[in-house]
Amino acid sequence: RYNYIERVLAGCFTKRATTSSLTLSDKIDRVVTNRWLALPVFVLIMWGIYTIAMGQTVVSIGTMGTDWVNDVLFGEWIPNGVETLLTTLGVGEVLSSLIQDGIVAGVGAVLGFVPQILVLFFLLSILEDCGYMSRVAFIMDRLFRRFGLSGKSFIPLLVATGCGVPGIMASRTIEQDRDRKLTIMTTGFIPCGAKMPIIGLFAGAVFGQSAWVATSAFVIGIGAVVVSGIILKKFKVFAGEPAPFVMELPAYHWPTLTSLLASTWERGWSFIKRAGTLILASSIILWFLQSFGIVNGSLSLVEDNNVSLLAGLGRMLAWIFVPLGWAGDMAWKATVATFTGLIAKEEVVNTFGVLYAGLGEVSEEGTEIWAAVAADFSAVTAWSFLIFNLLCAPCFAAMGAIKREMNNWKWTLASIGYMCGFAYVVSLIVYQIGGLFTGEVTFSVFSVVAFALLGLLLVLLFRKGYSGRDDTIHTAMALESGK
Repeated sequence: RYNYIERVLAGCFTKRATTSSLTLSDKIDRVVTNRWLALPVFVLIMWGIYTIAMGQTVVSIGTMGTDWVNDVLFGEWIPNGVETLLTTLGVGEVLSSLIQDGIVAGVGAVLGFVPQILVLFFLLSILEDCGYMSRVAFIMDRLFRRFGLSGKSFIPLLVATGCGVPGIMASRTIEQDRDRKLTIMTTGFIPCGAKMPIIGLFAGAVFGQSAWVATSAFVIGIGAVVVSGIILKKFKVFAGEPAPFVMELPAYHWPTLTSLLASTWERGWSFIKRAGTLILASSIILWFLQSFGIVNGSLSLVEDNNVSLLAGLGRMLAWIFVPLGWAGDMAWKATVATFTGLIAKEEVVNTFGVLYAGLGEVSEEGTEIWAAVAADFSAVTAWSFLIFNLLCAPCFAAMGAIKREMNNWKWTLASIGYMCGFAYVVSLIVYQIGGLFTGEVTFSVFSVVAFALLGLLLVLLFRKGYSGRDDTIHTAMALESGK
């Protein structure tokens, strides 16, 4: 319809604009929406944002705040103050361990990332309020349409960078049912605010706080969306032209400080509330499972995590992730952290905070947990773990949103199953093939499986899709012909 209108207008008049008549917004758009420069500019802007929020440079104010929270607030002030109070009150060993090792260490491991997350949300709010994010949607529509996706799908993906729940709910603005379902199934791939602590943990512990780790997490998320769009669009249930995407590009303007602070606080407070409620409760459960074990046929406190109830539960399930490189003593810890991440993605870091607490005094750089994680994870296994937890099923709240928007248990389970299966396949390929290049992995049956899965993905990507033409296409053709 819009193509038809454009052709009619083209035959009626000609409008020429000289460079002198261009507004400031038009001049900026000549660069940021340029066919060749748009994506590089977007990547550089996102890299700059994550350098400031989570990098290790003189301008990385988010990292400075996180270091202070980890080193001083939860490294000295709160533990020492709580220890003094418990000693004064004569609190017993079990309760003292619950408060210090369960609540303070567990919740503190998550709250330590609050400064980085607040800085990140503040910078993203600037991009949204000034009008640049609308240009990103325009840029992505041109890119997404090449892969059978609509630009309208980018709006839920953009919202999901803050939280997956409103991102999934934003998909209801997509008119076509197949595009809406496809968007719901892929929105969980985008790193949300709850996944930022996981990225920050491994960026600091294994990758020297490189800003490229956070940037690559978004590249991986968008790549998973694109690859999934290509694959799924070739099946009959999703086949068809993407819905038209029309939106206004507002003029660039300076954002107001009050709106920026309100947006930042709203997102940040949501994160803090989850740390103070859901994560607090799960910290206590994790502390119990980690602190108690069956010794000589009875339940009692244990000092060694490897004989705890949590270790036993993790070892029962760890075999599932052996092909992903989760082996040795870290396997059960990684497994437990992954499953508790289904409660809330912040729980992954919270679980590591509980499991690795008490390994030594807090260092000057706040790397107590980082050092322990770095000892257990190589670069390849860290990427395997990171990718799986970024791409697998989202938290329970997001699963509930999927159920509400799908309004069908079959589609809900299919969405969750697809995300978990896709995450497992990608993580397996990354570890098995990546490990061959680094020398960490020897060629085995899992290597054969990895190459076979990679081949299968390529076949699904490049195979000819469903060729049926739906009623929408026939209707468009009829309208264009005047019938």
